[in-house]
Amino acid sequence: MLNAIRPALSRLLTPVGEAIARTPVTPNAITIAGTAGVTAGALWLFPTGHLFAGTMVCWGFAMFDMLDGALARVKGTSGAWGAFLDSTLDRIGDAAVFAGLAIWLVRTGQGGLAAVALFCLVIGGLVSYAKARAEGLGLRCDVGVVERSERLLIALVPAGLTGLGVPFVLAIGLWALAVLSTVTFGQRVWVVRAQTVGARAGGARAAGAGAARAGAAGAEGTPGAAGTVASLDPSTRDPSTKDHNQAKGLLARLRASGRRPASGHRAPRGRP
Repeated sequence: MLNAIRPALSRLLTPVGEAIARTPVTPNAITIAGTAGVTAGALWLFPTGHLFAGTMVCWGFAMFDMLDGALARVKGTSGAWGAFLDSTLDRIGDAAVFAGLAIWLVRTGQGGLAAVALFCLVIGGLVSYAKARAEGLGLRCDVGVVERSERLLIALVPAGLTGLGVPFVLAIGLWALAVLSTVTFGQRVWVVRAQTVGARAGGARAAGAGAARAGAAGAEGTPGAAGTVASLDPSTRDPSTKDHNQAKGLLARLRASGRRPASGHRAPRGRP
């Protein structure tokens, strides 16, 4: 959903990345610092009931963490290690946010809602894993109603409003996130299944068509058993050969009876 604003956000962050590129700061250092800030804010401020402050800290460091991509593009240091590190540390930050909220909910006697927060943590990890595993297999899996940015937005905004005294908003946000994350996980599983099962069915159809063509070519180019038997039967040979054999038989019978052949044929003379 928020992917539509990524190009605009990238253009906004590029000048900041160019400024930071003049310093010794590296993209990986920004990634680590951003994750550390989100984790500290979530596990320190949320459990102690400072929901609004915790939301501001987590959101600020999450935005700071987005600078690593802009800096990597400016410096030309984008690579597999940086992408792996960024994705892995994102999972740590997400876990810290939902764990901090769950701890506060348990401490305030809202055990049921704490279970929902933990479910959001688990299903969010499954959503991310499904995409990573599919891409590792060479499949496309960029579908879903909520991705990481949306999950953080739906979790942090209600948390911050709860810190300001707005009732029920955190419960609504967590339940909505649980449902939407489950739908997203199902969408990704379905898309991967459609790609793999469709490819296998197409391969089977192609193999069947190839076997049918090979069988037809063999039937046309190689005589079967019936054709072999028929070729050995004198009655099925070429008509001209059959007529020639009949004429030879007739001449032999005429010769044996001493009669001259009809229709102008002369029997060979014997010796005097």
